[in-house]
Amino acid sequence: MALSGMRGLSVFISDIRNCHNKEQERLRVDKELGNIRTRFKNEKGLSPYEKKKYVWKMLYIYMLGYDVDFGHMETVSLISAPKYPEKQVGYIVTSCLLNENNDFLRMVGNIGGKEFSESLAPDVQKLLISSSCRPVVRKKAALCLLRLYRKNPDVVNIDGWADQMAQLLDERDLGVLTSVMSLFVSLVSNNAEAYWNCLPKCVRILERLARNQDIPQEYTYYGIPSPWLQVKTMRALQYFPTIEDPNARRALFEVLQRILMGTDVVKNVNKNNASHAVLFEALALVMHLDAEKEMMSQCVALLGKFIAVREPNIRYLGLENMTRMLLVTDVQDIIKRHQAQIITSLKDPDISIRRRALDLLYGMCDVTNAKEIVEELLQYLNTAEFAMREELSLKAAILAEKFAPDLSWYVDVILQLIDKAGDFVSDDIWYRVVQFVTNNEDLQPYAAAKAKEYLDKPAIHETMVKVSAYLLGEYGHLLARRPGCSPKELFAIINDKLPTVSTSTVAILLSTYAKILMHTQPPDVGLQQQILTIFKKYESYIDVEIQQRAVEYFELSRKGSALADVLAEMPKFPERESALLKKAEDAEVDTAEQSAIKLRSQQQTSSALVVADHPSANGSAPAANHLTLVKMPSQTVSDIQESSATYEEASNPSVEAPKENGPVEVESNATNITEINNEIKVEPPSTSRSTSPADLLADLLGPLAIEAPPAVEQHPAQGLDANQSPVGDLALATLEDQSNSVQPTVNVEEKFHILCTKDSGVLYEDPHIQIGLKAEWRAHHGRLVLFLGNKNTSPLMSVRALILPPSHLKMEPSSVPDTIPPRAQVQVPLEVVNLRASRDVAVLDFSYTFGTALVDAKLRLPVVLNKFLQPITLTPDEFFPQWKALTVHSLKVQEVVKGVKPMPLPEMANLFMSLHLAVAPGLDNNSNNLVACTTFFSEATCAMLCLVRVETDPQDRTQLRLTVASGDRYLTFELKEFIKEHLIDIPRTQAAPPPAAVQPQLPAAAPATYNDPGAMLAGLL
Repeated sequence: MALSGMRGLSVFISDIRNCHNKEQERLRVDKELGNIRTRFKNEKGLSPYEKKKYVWKMLYIYMLGYDVDFGHMETVSLISAPKYPEKQVGYIVTSCLLNENNDFLRMVGNIGGKEFSESLAPDVQKLLISSSCRPVVRKKAALCLLRLYRKNPDVVNIDGWADQMAQLLDERDLGVLTSVMSLFVSLVSNNAEAYWNCLPKCVRILERLARNQDIPQEYTYYGIPSPWLQVKTMRALQYFPTIEDPNARRALFEVLQRILMGTDVVKNVNKNNASHAVLFEALALVMHLDAEKEMMSQCVALLGKFIAVREPNIRYLGLENMTRMLLVTDVQDIIKRHQAQIITSLKDPDISIRRRALDLLYGMCDVTNAKEIVEELLQYLNTAEFAMREELSLKAAILAEKFAPDLSWYVDVILQLIDKAGDFVSDDIWYRVVQFVTNNEDLQPYAAAKAKEYLDKPAIHETMVKVSAYLLGEYGHLLARRPGCSPKELFAIINDKLPTVSTSTVAILLSTYAKILMHTQPPDVGLQQQILTIFKKYESYIDVEIQQRAVEYFELSRKGSALADVLAEMPKFPERESALLKKAEDAEVDTAEQSAIKLRSQQQTSSALVVADHPSANGSAPAANHLTLVKMPSQTVSDIQESSATYEEASNPSVEAPKENGPVEVESNATNITEINNEIKVEPPSTSRSTSPADLLADLLGPLAIEAPPAVEQHPAQGLDANQSPVGDLALATLEDQSNSVQPTVNVEEKFHILCTKDSGVLYEDPHIQIGLKAEWRAHHGRLVLFLGNKNTSPLMSVRALILPPSHLKMEPSSVPDTIPPRAQVQVPLEVVNLRASRDVAVLDFSYTFGTALVDAKLRLPVVLNKFLQPITLTPDEFFPQWKALTVHSLKVQEVVKGVKPMPLPEMANLFMSLHLAVAPGLDNNSNNLVACTTFFSEATCAMLCLVRVETDPQDRTQLRLTVASGDRYLTFELKEFIKEHLIDIPRTQAAPPPAAVQPQLPAAAPATYNDPGAMLAGLL
């Protein structure tokens, strides 16, 4: 297929390359096309050599992007030429110029689409598995079958082909084995379950290559045994969910460890390319297999070395793979160690490296490093090229919103963004600032003052004029007593910008003038005349919107006091999903290869669906038919005799959950549930109780056993026994004396406690099923993903699931199928909205059948109060005014807590940090005391500052005095009790149960609505 002998083709290519502009190239192409068309008209006079040369020219012109709408017949005629060179050219050019659906191809008998593949595939398969064929033929047969399979997957019969594929993977010829592995990767990407018997063969292939056993010299590339085969084999392994065979898993990790230890940066570019291709595929496999943390740390350290080298390609790959590592649990803290080097990459001359560094910083940002990262992005914004500024601005705004330590810092960041890159800041960004300022009264004077500072600058961007004018119009009157902030002075500053702004901004300025006029008390005649003159001027403006505003504001301004009623302050915006986050998700474009990692990351952001053989990084767990919603309170741990806090009676009624939190269970038979409205009568706390499973249910259903917040009406219920765990019995709560033959293989209580302070991990696991959980929290919104996976080669049947949330949580789960296929995974996204402060928790009730065994378990979901806390650090000047202002008894509650687990102050400080309470050293002069601050988010309170003080007795560490203060009495109570639960030392072992008491009996059900969470669950069960 050499082209060196075709002088005319070589001259034509040279002419094209020597063209100085596109117009010259087009003229040369048109001239050549005319020449080819003329020669084809006299086809009989063309020799096979000339026809082949002109067809090559047509292909080259087609590759340049020009339309080639003739010569197809001449191209196809070469296919039937007697000599191989002409036949080869005919096939190549025809496959490029003509689509398989082109009607012209129907004229050619041996070229086609689906029908052709169905008739050809059996013969190709015979050649592939034949032991008498030469290796080169079998290699071509494997690649041909791969092409046919991509066109029509039905050509490979899975039932009979799995065993054949296992035999082919024993092939000793590396050429054939490499081609077979390409076919195998495509097969397992669509159905890995059918090829489970091939997994040990792949591990053995990797062992052979890693040890350089029986590898011919021609397949050793710069000292690396067949790097292409290594990459393909490791990619195939990523499509299997896990490796259960301990021997195979150990052997595979030995190979991966050898690759990680043996890869380094050398001067030879070709060797670097090959070794790094193997290395990065090994990293992907390590992530897929959820290797030990030590190996993960080794991977991150290796990538950290790569991002520091001079070679740009290696730096790019290091940054890209470090970004992928963020998908793995508990790796983010390790990646943070390389933050300084990643920030340095933002200044790299190569824009592709700068983009990867920006993506990595965006992904690794959290509350602990948000300030530093956002400040670096703002500095980089000054020198960033225009191509990156829009993406940079959007990501900086999102990080500032998600991880802001306080709202004033958030306002500063957004205003700096607008000031430095106004052309690239979308309206959604400053709209979001306005929403936050409007919804937070304490922030309004600060935001107005910052807006005036920017307006004082001689030249600012028009977007800054919009946001500043809006803020000063709404809240400028709060600055009236400050120098230079009188209504007349504010009007003068804003009016200076009027001649230079566009039509859309003029409309905002007119509204600002009307607001300033309304807030000017007593009225200023001179200012009023100036503003009315502007309104009069714009009454005849060409833009209808501005004209209407001017006319209406002019008439309203003449109504005097009535103006204040019409132009009242903007009400608070309803809480909604951030438009910035949605915009960022829509803008994300992953140009990486469609690998197993990409598939898994896509599955984690999708709705609940069965994904066979693609496990998450956090484990998997069983599925359910439809996850549904029912209110569910939890029990408490305090003894009411030890509580010294008192509360005022409240007059407001109890808060009810939204309608969508009512009990709904959807099963395959669509069973209807009758509602009841009856009270549950329970014994007083002094009554002895049994700790049988039925009593555990009474604890689970009973409302709080200690004094509750005054505004929430609850029925009295029994508290915990003295020796009961505060949450242990509820971590795995059963409804009746179940005789499950399948028991958990993990400590469910311990897993629940771990997830209360972490956002990812395993919630439950038994021999057949595993439940993993991953959560993300932002303000009072949360998003959980339950990973439900079948660990067996047989399906799980009769799956039923139910989510039982308390009334203070609004939970929206996705539906899941009632059968989990073998080795399949179901991912269930669960949206959570916190309505108000409460310690009650949601319960996941699920059951399934494996063979003849029915497994039924009830698990507490770790959606606890501290998930909606965000630690905040206050200076003494900020803390003490807030502390002194909270003087109402129910807003600042103090209690002497006894039975505290003895612990040193540093350990208690670490406990508070794990609960998202930021310990502020130096605020209390007594070294035996702790002071902590946090912000609580809920739909009812928005962002509410909470202050905590702990006074310990150095002589007796088993008691302390706890003081909690906030602006909401219910929040104060719940936070105090929540902290107590984690401070009190309650034995984990249960005492012998006392004699059983008479259990509460439910009256007959009557159709009505549910008012009591216990009644609702009892009605379901």
